[in-house]
Formats: sequence, structure tokens, C-alpha cells
Amino acid sequence: MADYKPISGKRVYDALRDKNCIIMAANTRYIPGIAEGILRAAKDTDSPILIEIARSECDLKGGYTGYTPKDFAERIMGVAERVGCSKWVLHADHISVKDGSDETIRGTKELVQAQIDAGFTSFAIDASHIFNFEGKNEQEELEGNLKATIEIGKMITERMKEKDMDSYGLEVEVGEVGRKDEKGFLLTTAKQATTFIEELNKADIHPQLLAIANGSTHGNIYDERGVKVEQVSIDISRTKEIAHALRKLKLKVRIAQHGITGTPLDLIATQFPRGDVLKGNVGTFWQNIVWNVLKVYEVDLHERIYKWVLETYAGKGRSDEEIFGKNSKYAFKQFFDEMHSIDKSTVKAMEAQAYASALMFFRAFNSLGKGKLIRE
Repeated sequence: MADYKPISGKRVYDALRDKNCIIMAANTRYIPGIAEGILRAAKDTDSPILIEIARSECDLKGGYTGYTPKDFAERIMGVAERVGCSKWVLHADHISVKDGSDETIRGTKELVQAQIDAGFTSFAIDASHIFNFEGKNEQEELEGNLKATIEIGKMITERMKEKDMDSYGLEVEVGEVGRKDEKGFLLTTAKQATTFIEELNKADIHPQLLAIANGSTHGNIYDERGVKVEQVSIDISRTKEIAHALRKLKLKVRIAQHGITGTPLDLIATQFPRGDVLKGNVGTFWQNIVWNVLKVYEVDLHERIYKWVLETYAGKGRSDEEIFGKNSKYAFKQFFDEMHSIDKSTVKAMEAQAYASALMFFRAFNSLGKGKLIRE
């Protein structure tokens, strides 16, 4: 009998490292229809896929989506079984560690334990916020990040072994995605990246993925007028430089690209360093599909959501479009019951949109058919 539970992230990352492709990591935030479309497209094309959710979205209190790790995992596993998708990874994205305090570390460990118990098979430790801008060298700059990442990483190893699971995916983060100063984006240097991974390896922490700050930002992007624009700020040359430095030192880690929503697919297909970038996060894109479908299929519900967002987050944007685009994610929990009882025809429309879009991403990422490279 086929097993449709998530497989080890390490197994997938190791199999596809340097295979000239990007594995899509889809952050659905909302499951009905969207997850079906993505997982069905992955199954039909034998494309490897990650389904992921971040700490801010899904924690022990439900985050801003209303899902706890257990609830999210159970729902996604149910979808995978319904569509018959077997080559997928359940990834805990952005396990954010905002500071190195005992309270923060303790709370993070409680969340990770819940994710492990729920069946997650890959984890992204994000302590990039802990950065010493006064540090005289890379070690001093990264000391706090390293300490937190090592402590959480060792905890994951110990707890997964207790479940007789020696293989799991691990992503770490060296640069805070989207951070700027008066001169623009703060970009990760090759030296910071290699130092970070080498120090983690010395502590017996061996990630397969490294998230860097390379000019991307999360979510929808807006100009000074509040009009949505494309995501074209990713510094491809810096990304290649970091990947080259990692390979030169024979470090078995590749780049995790965050903030792909809004990036033109033709740009990804023709200019992205596929293979150097092994994992590509696509999150807000799926949320945008949800709102676009509701706008046509569930007019009254969409109008109430739209009104709630504009009233609740008034002033947090230069236009109504920006306010809604940046803050509508918080409506998932506020309207949880209503959004999980929408008409079946609405769900099917979301599934169709997600299916078609997933095919386009798989093509641009060059991951179509790459599932065959993952050992059975």
C-alpha cells in the first residue's frame, strides 16, 4: 500500500543537489483547494515539492492562519493521500529566533517539539535577526546566530533520533531577508556564508540549505504610490558568488531563495542560477489566488474581508491596494470558520488556479520529472 506521508527533506535535497533545478516550497497559508492543486500538479508531473508554513503563521496558538502544527500537518497529509502524492516534504519554515534569551529559546524548543510530533520532516532555523553590527569579523557578527542555531539544531537531532528518524531536512539562515539601511538592501557576503556553515559543521550541525539576504523581500511589493510591482531586486550575481564559495570549500549546502512571489517566471527560467538555488519559496502568490477567486465566487465574504482589513490596518500602506496586499494574511484566522466552509465550486476554482500555476513554477524551476531522482 502506498505511503503518502511526507518524506525526509534531507533525502530530497541530497538527491537534487546540483541537478540544475529548484525545488518549489509552497507556503499555502490556506489549505482547501490550494494545496490540492499544488500536490496534484506535483504528482502528475513527478515534480518534488515542499509544503511549508512559518512560525508566525502556525504556532502553538494558531499563528495568524489559525493552524497549529498538528492541525496543519493532519490537513496537508489528508490532501496528499487524497491526490496520491508521495514525493513531498513537510517543512517548518522560518522557525524565527528573535533573540538569544532563555525564554525565547525555550519557547522555540516547545514549538519545534510540536512540529516534530506532528510529523514535519524538514526544519528552517532562522536566527538571522541576531546579528552584531559592531562585530570586528564574521565570527563576532554571527556569534549570537550561531549559538541559537546550534542549540536548536542539536535539539532537533536528539528529538528526531528518539523517533528513530535520523534523516531530516535542515535549513539555516545567515542574513535577514529584506533588511535595509539608508543605502538599500543589506546583502550577505560570501565570507559570512562560508564562515557560518563552517562553524555549524564544527558543532556537528550539517544543514543542506542556507537562506541568505540577496535583495529579495517577502510578500507583495509596492512602489511609492502603493501600486504592486514585480520582484526584480534579487541580486543574482551575489547569489552565484556565495554558491561558488560554498562549492569551492566542498560544503554540501545550497541556497534557499526566499521571497519569490512577484518574480517574473521568465526571469527565473532564463537567469536564475538553478542548482545554486536548490529551494525556492513561493508563499504570498497562493494567498493572492485565494483572494482573486473569492472576489468572483464568494463576493459577500470577500467584501467583508476586504472591509475588515482596511479598517483594522488603516494607515499601514500608501493605498487601499497596499494595505490589503500586505495585511490580508491576518484575515485567515479572523475568518477561519467561514473560509473553511465555502462552496465546493469555490474550492475547485482555487484548485484549478493552483494546479495551473504550479505547472508554470515547476517548468521555470526545471523540476518537472525530477522526482525520479529521489531514491525509493
